[in-house]
Amino acid sequence: MMQFIEDGAKSQGFDVKDVNQIKIAAEEALVNVINYAYHDEGGEVEINCDTKEGKGLVIEVIDRGAPFDPTSIPEPDINAPIEDRRIGGLGVYMMQQLMDEVSYRRDGDRNILTLAKY
Repeated sequence: MMQFIEDGAKSQGFDVKDVNQIKIAAEEALVNVINYAYHDEGGEVEINCDTKEGKGLVIEVIDRGAPFDPTSIPEPDINAPIEDRRIGGLGVYMMQQLMDEVSYRRDGDRNILTLAKY
């Protein structure tokens, strides 16, 4: 999965730094699906990579697991003392910081998380 995403990013001419950022964000999205979408049951994940109007890269991570909108998670307070921080939520925050766009939609029984880098 990660090689497919890396190849897509490289084919759009992204430099090494951007390719690595795309890979980190995509890996976080995939780990979330693998760990949480199917509640310890088997399931599938689909990954689509495409260009956006001839430039940039759009990645769709699609699953048929439990409905979950990662963009609805409140932004963590990264300046709060560690003992006051809640557990989790940093992966989604990281995706949002590394990518130009992160969006979610539910289409029938599918979760579709879209990551875009221009």
